[in-house]
Amino acid sequence: MTQLLDKLNAFLLKNDIPNDVTVLSADASTREYFRIEWFGQTAVACVYPDAFDEQEHAYVDVTRLFLRAELPVAELYAVDGELGVIVQEDLGDNVLREYLKTRDPETAERAIDEAITLIAKIQLATPLAFETNSIASRLRFDEEKLLWELDFFKTHYFETFAKRPLSETEDRCLSAEFVELARDLADRASVLCHRDFHAANLMIDKTGAMRIIDHQDARIGSVAYDLVSFLLDRITEPPSPEWLAEKRKYFLDLRVALGLPRIDEAEFAAEFRLQTLQRCLKAVGTFSYQSAVRGKTHFIPFIVPMFKIVLRSAHNLRTFPTLSSILKREIEIPSD
Repeated sequence: MTQLLDKLNAFLLKNDIPNDVTVLSADASTREYFRIEWFGQTAVACVYPDAFDEQEHAYVDVTRLFLRAELPVAELYAVDGELGVIVQEDLGDNVLREYLKTRDPETAERAIDEAITLIAKIQLATPLAFETNSIASRLRFDEEKLLWELDFFKTHYFETFAKRPLSETEDRCLSAEFVELARDLADRASVLCHRDFHAANLMIDKTGAMRIIDHQDARIGSVAYDLVSFLLDRITEPPSPEWLAEKRKYFLDLRVALGLPRIDEAEFAAEFRLQTLQRCLKAVGTFSYQSAVRGKTHFIPFIVPMFKIVLRSAHNLRTFPTLSSILKREIEIPSD
């Protein structure tokens, strides 16, 4: 923190900006956020530990892409790669996840639908990402990336967190199913995705508008990726099949209204379930690692509900028998 604050102070002095700094909550990375005074208003300064090349910096690149596509991200006010500082519009502190908790069901559903609209608009920007050679167009959920995330789950749930390593036979069979899943989803990677689209990465600004944050990892993925990420983030109870079907249809209709190709509902339901398996297991891997290694045990209550939704998706797909058998066993094991 001290080193990053020193870098920010050097930036403020260099640009003759008042040294009025408030430390904001850090995210899961090595960067830190600060609220600063900026020419009569407040702004947010993101400070990185290392210098960077502005032209090859993912956050700067994807922000400019999203702004050009008229997606609601924070405006960039200043970039200093030498000091590792990015100054951007202050969107406030109203995160959608907390906003939803304080709203009546009808208002919350409207906000959820507004977020789904943003997913479709991000996908609409896919051609622009390629035309501008955005970093996001050069990254994709290929087989290697998807499989790495599935293996991360396998290692950190069974070994690091549960301390119940799989048998050699189960490990071999599950790995084979993961290869099959990763290949199928890699073949479906065709649209621009936020990559971490959920209610903690959406904000309601002071005007009441919904804004997108934490978009630096955008890449090419399946049509279902961001929708799965949003609808199944940190659930404590699996959503009903009927509600998920309603949201899938709403999303598909939105895509058509925006001029994107129509996708058959049944085909998309299958892709959504495949992506549910991969994304939710990836999330369990993260929850397991954060709980066991970093002591963030507040993630533990989300693990079993994630397993339940994965199990339901596998059942609907009528495939992945080893995964289903293992998860049934894990769900039945009482917690300590």
